[in-house]
Amino acid sequence: MAYPSDIEIAQSAKLLHIGEIAKKAGIDEKYLELYGNYKAKVNYSLLNESTRGEGKLILVTAITPTPAGEGKTTTTIGLADGMSRIGKNVCVALREPSLGPVFGIKGGAAGGGYAQVVPMEDINLHFTGDFHAIGAANNLLAAMVDNHIYQGNELNIDPRRITWKRCVDMNDRQLRFVTDGLGGRVNGTPREDGFDITVASEIMAVFCLASSITDLKERLSRIVVAYTYDEKPVTAGDIGAVGAMAALLKDALKPNLVQTLEGTPALVHGGPFANIAHGCNSVIATKMAMKLSDYAITEAGFGADLGAEKFLDIKCRMAGLTPSAVVVVATVRALKMHGGVKKNELGEENLHALKAGIPNLLRHLGNIKNVYKLPSVVAVNRFPTDTDAEIELVIDECKKLGVNVVLSTVWAEGGLGGEALAREVVRLCEQERGDFTFSYELDGTIEDRIGAVVRKIYGGDGITVMPQAKKQIATLEALGYGGLPVCIAKTQYSFSDDQTKLGAPTGFTVTVKQVRVSAGAGFIVVLTGDIMTMPGLPKSPAALRIDVDENGKITGLF
Repeated sequence: MAYPSDIEIAQSAKLLHIGEIAKKAGIDEKYLELYGNYKAKVNYSLLNESTRGEGKLILVTAITPTPAGEGKTTTTIGLADGMSRIGKNVCVALREPSLGPVFGIKGGAAGGGYAQVVPMEDINLHFTGDFHAIGAANNLLAAMVDNHIYQGNELNIDPRRITWKRCVDMNDRQLRFVTDGLGGRVNGTPREDGFDITVASEIMAVFCLASSITDLKERLSRIVVAYTYDEKPVTAGDIGAVGAMAALLKDALKPNLVQTLEGTPALVHGGPFANIAHGCNSVIATKMAMKLSDYAITEAGFGADLGAEKFLDIKCRMAGLTPSAVVVVATVRALKMHGGVKKNELGEENLHALKAGIPNLLRHLGNIKNVYKLPSVVAVNRFPTDTDAEIELVIDECKKLGVNVVLSTVWAEGGLGGEALAREVVRLCEQERGDFTFSYELDGTIEDRIGAVVRKIYGGDGITVMPQAKKQIATLEALGYGGLPVCIAKTQYSFSDDQTKLGAPTGFTVTVKQVRVSAGAGFIVVLTGDIMTMPGLPKSPAALRIDVDENGKITGLF
């Protein structure tokens, strides 16, 4: 059976007015700021003024990604619609898509098939302007740093030790390393510079972890932008940029309300990448979803070793959140790729390869169950080529860990295909109790914390710290930043820092190349392997296939 494309499905849907969605979510119109008929901002004052208790929080994560796809966002949305179909009061909280992947190779972040948030074109392109506000705040700070130096450099900033980069929400490898301030004295101070993609900006991390405008401003003020000639840190507060940056972000900080194809309320807000940042939607949106519903469903980016680890060790720690259940998404196709099958051969039954790939799923599951001690379920997105024998093998292996497997067909059937998963999630929330613990505590050294994640979560033997990183760690600990959580930036394609090591590799160490502080976000960023904070476009980017007709109808967007 041939299905229409995601955008065709989304464009043929009959959307409810956003006021109806707000009413369904129990949002009083005094908190609502309309952006047309199908999008709205929800004022964050709702969090302080609502007397409703908090609902249960469900995290959706996944196995290590492959080109075969897992469908984590699709499952998150389909699960929410499935819960709604079985009579539960539910709200979904997702990240906003970055324009980089939209025009690059990965695609958007609005789900797929019959499990999407809509209007998908708006969500994937500009939306309500949050990312533009974040980029503007980032670049205002960069401009004020350079202007401070130009105007006399009262703070004694060493231009060679400016750590703050400019940003743009686009994959543009040309901007990774630049030299600017050329053209004579009136055009600034010549120096080496560079750009990050907006989702990798610390402003994005601050934005997503802030609990209020006051907290946002306090976090912004702590951002380290440079060091002086005598190696003292210089912050955004020292530069005097905080008030103006917060003014740019005040409306962006309000979560965006949209809907699923089946009319389930959805808050889509913030969007850091999980391979180079903490990979979760905003704390404000998550808490608002919990305030508005009995079950709040959220996701964290890439595999559980990245998004879920950071969600649990960073976001939950900072925001005081405790998930009631975790859904780990997998596909037979992806597990066969982890077992060595090529993408063009995934349609054939191959129990040997599947058995070789299943340890990837089992390691992720084991981490959730044994490290974080949370109830979990495996959601297998079933494809027509999956055989009964392959499905049975996955079920049998997961049973050995005491975890149930539920088949999901939400891509093809929407909420109907998520009802079985919804019932199991409700059962986990109501009948099983976790004993949530972090994978590390904040005592010990920065190296101790990095090593704990590598050993406990990745399954590696430990870490190799390069001399430059050793020096950076010593400096950060001397400056008082040694007690922060760690945000490890590594490839999303492997438990290790080598993307060619598929499945559940053992006997490896992770190479720590650089360590720097995101003092505003409140964590230490650890760069490993060949990770970059500014991606590039592929040989055939998605942008080549996107168009719009004279009536404004967009085509080619997935």
